Amino acid sequence: MTILRFRVYWEEDDQTYRDVEILGNQTFLDFHHCIIKAYEFDGKHTASFYESNEKWYKGRELNSEVLVNKKDAPALSMVKTPVSALISLPDQKFVYIYDPAKKWTFHIELIGVSKDEVYRRVYPFVLRKEGIAPAQYGIKGVAVDKIMEIEEKYDLGADEMAEGFGDEGEGEAEENTESMTDDSANDF
Repeated sequence: MTILRFRVYWEEDDQTYRDVEILGNQTFLDFHHCIIKAYEFDGKHTASFYESNEKWYKGRELNSEVLVNKKDAPALSMVKTPVSALISLPDQKFVYIYDPAKKWTFHIELIGVSKDEVYRRVYPFVLRKEGIAPAQYGIKGVAVDKIMEIEEKYDLGADEMAEGFGDEGEGEAEENTESMTDDSANDF
C-alpha cells in the first residue's frame, strides 16, 4: 500500500507544522479529520481542500459538505475522493481551509511517498508536531480568568520593586573591589 507523507503548515507561521502520513486509498475526509486532531480543533465546522500550485493559488475544491462527486460540479466530495486520486506531482500542494467564518488556512505539501506500511500503525498518522498549534477559540490552555489571577498575584508595585531589587549586594561588591586593589598593591 502506498503511504503519502504530507507537511501541513499553518499559514500564519511556517514554523508551526504537522507531518501526516496517510494511505493513498484513504479519502480527503480522513485527511481532514487527521488535520483537525493534529491541530486540536473541535471539528464542528466545514472545511475545504483546494488543489494548489507553487504560489498557493487555489484550484479545484473538495468540500466536506459535498457528499457525491458529480460531473461539472463546483466542488468534489471529501467523502468519495481518495487522496491518491489528486496526486499528480512529486511535490503536490493543497490549501486547506477550516471554518469558513474564521478561515483557518493551512498549506499542505507532499514531502514523501513510501511503500513501507508500519506494522500496527493506524493511518492517517501524525508523525511529527512542530510549533504550538493556534487556539481555535481565544487563548489556548489557560482561561482568561486564570491569567488575570496570575497577573494580580505577582503584580509588584513600584515600592516593592525598589525594595526587592534595589541596593542588595551592591555594598559587598564595592568592598570586594577595594580589598582587591589593596591586596594587589602589597604584591609589588
